[in-house]
Amino acid sequence: MRYGSTLIVLAVGIVATVGTASAQYVPRFSLLRAEQAAGRKLFDDHCAACHTQSPGTRVVFGPNLDGVVGRRAASAAGFPYSEALQKSGLVWTEDNLRKWIADSAQMVPGTLMPHASITDPAEQIYVIAYLKTLKGSAPR
Repeated sequence: MRYGSTLIVLAVGIVATVGTASAQYVPRFSLLRAEQAAGRKLFDDHCAACHTQSPGTRVVFGPNLDGVVGRRAASAAGFPYSEALQKSGLVWTEDNLRKWIADSAQMVPGTLMPHASITDPAEQIYVIAYLKTLKGSAPR
């Protein structure tokens, strides 16, 4: 029995060491999938109460975000955008989305979007990674 316990401890140590050493070799695809999954969770927690993300889904409080990355701001059909956002001239690039997610009122004074800002840069990256998966047929 004494040797069995020693083998278990040794095996756990080896697995932990190999796992740590090989973490640098995790394919970028796996990391992207993890970012997208984290972004989906953050979206569900912070954004989904107001925004839908599927083509043709009825708009509730905010515009549908299907195809938002690369789209002109205030261009989704069927949503009454603020005059400030309509006149902003923004395109939802990754950088602009990051700024918007951090503080929409500072980015576009007069916007009507009330939300709890996501100021953590990593969380912003995750949300944007998720938004990039929404590749519907929204106008560009």
